[in-house]
Amino acid sequence: MDWTAQIDIYCERQDASFWAEPLNAISNVAFILAGLWAAFEARRRGGMGWPVVFLIGMAFVIGAGSFLFHTFATHWAGLADSLPILIFILSYAVAALALIVGARRLQLLLYLVAMAAFFTATGLAISALGLDMNGSQGYLPALLSMYLITALTWARGHPVLPWFAAATLAFTLSLTLRSLDMALCDAWPYGTHVFWHLFNGTVVALLLQALIRNTRKASAP
Repeated sequence: MDWTAQIDIYCERQDASFWAEPLNAISNVAFILAGLWAAFEARRRGGMGWPVVFLIGMAFVIGAGSFLFHTFATHWAGLADSLPILIFILSYAVAALALIVGARRLQLLLYLVAMAAFFTATGLAISALGLDMNGSQGYLPALLSMYLITALTWARGHPVLPWFAAATLAFTLSLTLRSLDMALCDAWPYGTHVFWHLFNGTVVALLLQALIRNTRKASAP
């Protein structure tokens, strides 16, 4: 693979220049704002454990990686965009399950393996169905897991439910808009991918707040 080859898969991009996707690039500030809000809230509450700190850091990395992809638009930038998202999704899913059902280190490792297996199996099933959602089908396992975790919080009557439910609805909307980007080019030449960033920044913000407001400080026994 030529890691420097150009990628043109979004409605807004009309050429190979650095600022060919200004809305898609600048809208990544949503992830930075989500991280800043989370950091402010965590500090206000006296600090958080390393999982929350790691996830806050990943919010900034996601914003930076996506900015690189929507400016350089190359295969290496695509990896910088997609890999942090995958790490955040898997890490957050494990942290969320630990928060909701409680877990020790060994159980957390088992959760991580189980979530990775779930994503792989679901991804293979989606590929076998031949779904074409403008590349968004790869995020369907994440959406399904969010609905499952939200259902789990509801079944357990966990106080984190409103945050998870709001994040799940926002992600459903953002994934829909991402899927419609190329299909709506004629009607809206700027594309809808910008809204994928804005709503996903909201999703990350809600998910981080859910953990921060319901997790004990690292110093707590």
